[in-house]
Amino acid sequence: MPDETPHDDGREPAPGEGRSATGRRVPAPAPPADETENDSDVSGTGKTDTTDTTEPGEARDSGTRSPRTSAGETGSDETGDSGSGEDGSSESGSGGSGEDRPEAPSGALIPEEIEQPVGERDPATGAPVTLPAAQQATEPVPPEPGAPDPAHDVEQRKREAGVDHLFPFGKPGQPLGRAHPFVFGFTAALGVITAWMLVKAATNAKSVIVMIVVAMFLAVGLNPAVERLRRFGLPRGAAVATVFLIVILFFAGFVASLVQPVSEQVTELRHNIPEYVQQLQNNRTLADWDKRYGLLERAEKTVNGDGFQKGLTDTATGIGKVAINGIFQTITILILTLYFLSSLPQIKTFFYQLAPRTRRARVALLGDEILDRIGGYVAGQFTIALIAGVCSYIFLSILGVKYALALALIVAVTDLIPLIGATIGAVVVSLVAFLTGTTTDLIVCAVFYVVYQQVENYVVYPRVMKRTVDVQPAVTIVAALVGAALLGVVGALLAIPTAAAISLLIREVVMPRQETL
Repeated sequence: MPDETPHDDGREPAPGEGRSATGRRVPAPAPPADETENDSDVSGTGKTDTTDTTEPGEARDSGTRSPRTSAGETGSDETGDSGSGEDGSSESGSGGSGEDRPEAPSGALIPEEIEQPVGERDPATGAPVTLPAAQQATEPVPPEPGAPDPAHDVEQRKREAGVDHLFPFGKPGQPLGRAHPFVFGFTAALGVITAWMLVKAATNAKSVIVMIVVAMFLAVGLNPAVERLRRFGLPRGAAVATVFLIVILFFAGFVASLVQPVSEQVTELRHNIPEYVQQLQNNRTLADWDKRYGLLERAEKTVNGDGFQKGLTDTATGIGKVAINGIFQTITILILTLYFLSSLPQIKTFFYQLAPRTRRARVALLGDEILDRIGGYVAGQFTIALIAGVCSYIFLSILGVKYALALALIVAVTDLIPLIGATIGAVVVSLVAFLTGTTTDLIVCAVFYVVYQQVENYVVYPRVMKRTVDVQPAVTIVAALVGAALLGVVGALLAIPTAAAISLLIREVVMPRQETL
């Protein structure tokens, strides 16, 4: 349709100009302040102003400069569909592209070519893969209706598989994804096998792990004594050597105190064996049982049998192995304790540095508090053992039991075991008192240790642990029972400081976090 609008000067308007309904030339809008905003307006809505002020045949610029734009002009002239709205703001019609787009002879913009989707991508990177011409020409062909079955027709088989010189057996399919049942099952099986191997390795190295844990526990427990010596001006090396020397002397004194009574009892037993045999033979009750059941004849056959001799040899060998293994483990634990005690500050620093930098200070404070509580527990346990040993020595000395010092040391050492340690020491002392004394000594020892255990369990132990570890008595007893059930004596020793550490973390970390939720 011809343009009937009168022109002022008869010339065509510039690409950035249009004419209003009154015939006056409309100035080109100012360049957009934010191309990103224009891009989002157009790409997000896909709509333009419905007021069309351009004349037919004029080029409508969609956010890019046409070839007729002057060289000195900046920005994008937007008219027509991408013209100015009522508020004077300009909209871009092509998403804010900065490149020139060609125009048709009629003035319309030629549509941009849409890039075809890439059919092949690298499974590792996801980047498009350009296939060779020969391979692209032999893409797998989907079966057509009525096509022969590839199981019977070889040509159809090759056609559908996309056979060519690069893939003589057909084009490979897409790789299996992570969600594929086979991949998931295989990965899960590998994880289970790895976990099982780790558990098996930890089980095989259980004795070594236990020795390391016990040595670290002793090092942490002895560290407060080292720190006290350092306050008196001793360097850390000298303080560690002093504390470790005291520990060595304690163990040496304990072993030396047991050597004399054990050797004396063995010698006495060897000399008294003939007398014991004579007493057994003159015993009327035993003689009556021998006439009825033939006890002596059966005992003689059992002793002279091969099985008895072999069993006795195996028992002796097992006892020797246990003794040697115990000595080796004790020496190993002492050496590890010395190393851990001398390098404890470096070990603490290393583990603190594993925490994130933003939380390292709080982790270090909590770690120091846990280590102080472990040291307090060890100090409290030694205090309780010392009280038990001193009380036992005084009582046995008054009662006149032989080897009072050795028995008191046994009570002190066994009392380091929570809950059941005092009972073990009491049984040993009562048995020795009965063997070296009279039945009255046995009864008096049993009564004394029953009363003492009640006082220790309900008065001494809770007060000392409450002051040094800050754990409730009920938690102490439960922790000791659970630890003994899991790891025996070692578990009972480690249970209470572990409970103290867990209670501290719950009170300082878990409960404040729960208050913020």
